[in-house]
Amino acid sequence: MAEIFKDIKKIEYAGKNTKNPLAFRYYDADRIIMGKKMSEHLPFAMAWWHNLCAAGTDMFGRDTADKSFGTEKGTMAHAKAKVDAGFEFMQKLGIGYFCFHDVDIVPEAENINETNRRLDEITDYMLEKMKDTGIKCLWGTANMFSNPRFMNGAGSTNSLDVYCFAAAQIKKALELTVKLGGRGYVFWGGREGYETLLNTDVKFEQENIAALMKMAVEYGRSIGFTGDFYIEPKPKEPMKHQYDFDAATAIGFLRQYGLDRDFKLNIEANHATLAGHTFRHELRISAINEMLGSIDANQGDYLLGWDTDEFPYDVYESTMCMYEVLKAGGLTGGFNFDAKNRRPSNTYEDMFHAYILGMDTFALGLIKAAELIEDGELDSFVEKKYESFKGELGQRIRTGNATLAELADRAAEMGSCPTPDSGRQEYLEGIVNRVMFG
Repeated sequence: MAEIFKDIKKIEYAGKNTKNPLAFRYYDADRIIMGKKMSEHLPFAMAWWHNLCAAGTDMFGRDTADKSFGTEKGTMAHAKAKVDAGFEFMQKLGIGYFCFHDVDIVPEAENINETNRRLDEITDYMLEKMKDTGIKCLWGTANMFSNPRFMNGAGSTNSLDVYCFAAAQIKKALELTVKLGGRGYVFWGGREGYETLLNTDVKFEQENIAALMKMAVEYGRSIGFTGDFYIEPKPKEPMKHQYDFDAATAIGFLRQYGLDRDFKLNIEANHATLAGHTFRHELRISAINEMLGSIDANQGDYLLGWDTDEFPYDVYESTMCMYEVLKAGGLTGGFNFDAKNRRPSNTYEDMFHAYILGMDTFALGLIKAAELIEDGELDSFVEKKYESFKGELGQRIRTGNATLAELADRAAEMGSCPTPDSGRQEYLEGIVNRVMFG
C-alpha cells in the first residue's frame, strides 16, 4: 500500500514553545494528570464522515478538497482507499479510535442486500487494519437522514416501509459495531422531528421512535453488544423542531419510555449552543442524571444559527468541558472530532493542522481543568454557598422529612425577612482567569 500522506511525518509532542506547525504543543500522551495518562483522559476518535468524506461542498458550491485518495469515488476501491487513508492518518496523529456511519464506509447500493455485502467486505478490511495498528472503534451508527427516503424521519416516519428499512439499517450497523468491537452505538436523530404540527401526530411519532430503540437494544444485547447506547441531542437543523432538543429533553424521553437503563447521552458542543445552552451545561445535566456517556468535540460559530462543526480552538470552553468531565469521573465513551475543515482549508496538511488544533485545545483544557480542581477555591465556594442546609432542619428537608408547616413556623420566628449571600460571580470568574492565564 502506497503512503497517502507521504509529506507528513508522525506528529510528536514538542512543547508549548515549538515553532513546528506539525507538532503538538500541549498533547503529551504519557503526561500524568490527576493520576492518569493524558491519553486515558482523552480517548480521541476520528470521525470517518468529516475527515475522509467531507470535501468542502456547501449549498453554494461544490467540492474544494480532493478526498478521492487516488481512486474513483463511489466505488469499493474508493472505500478501501479511505480505510488506508484513515488508518495512516490516525497512526500519524496517535489517535486510538474512530467513529462511523454505515454509508460513510461504503457507497450505498440500489438494494440493501448489496449494501450489506459491501459493508461486510469493507469491515473485514478494516479489521485487518485494526489488528495491525491497535486502533479501535469508539462507536458506530446508521445514517438515517441523508437519503430522501428519510425526508419524514426514520423512527418518526409515516411510512411503514421506511420504518422497516430504518430497522434494517440499525440491525446491520449494530452487527458491524459488534464486529469491530465498538464501545457504543449512537442514535443521531437527524430528521426525527417535524416542520409543522398541522400534519404531525407527535405522540404517535415519539412512541414509534421509542419502539425502534427498544428493538435495537433487544437485538444488540442478543448478539453480544455490551456497550452503551447513546442519544445525541440536537435542537434544530435539519428539522425545525427535533424531539431530542437538548440533554434534559432527551433524558425525559428515555425515562418516559423505560430506555434509561441502556442509554446515555453523546453530547456535542455545537448542538449545545444551538439549543441556547453552554457546552458545560449539557455536560452537567447529563452527569447529574448519570447519563454522561461520550462527547462530540467541536464548536460552532456564535454568529451563525446552524451546525458549523468547526474544530475546537476555544481553550476556555475546553477547560470548562474537562472540568465537568473530571468532576463526573470521566467518560464511558470518548472524544470524537465531529468536525470538518473550513471550505478553503482544502489540503491534506490542513487535515492534520485541524486535528493538532483540536487535540491541543482539549489537552490544554485538561491541564487547566485539573489545576482548577486542585486549586480548590471553586469547590470550596460552592460548598460554603449551601452550608445553611447542613443543620438539622436542612438535612430533614434534603431527606424529605420536613413539612411545609414547620418551615412556615421557622419563617414566622425570624422576626425579619432573610437576606441571601452574594453569589460573587465576578470573583469566581476571576479565579478561573487566574488559573488559566496567571
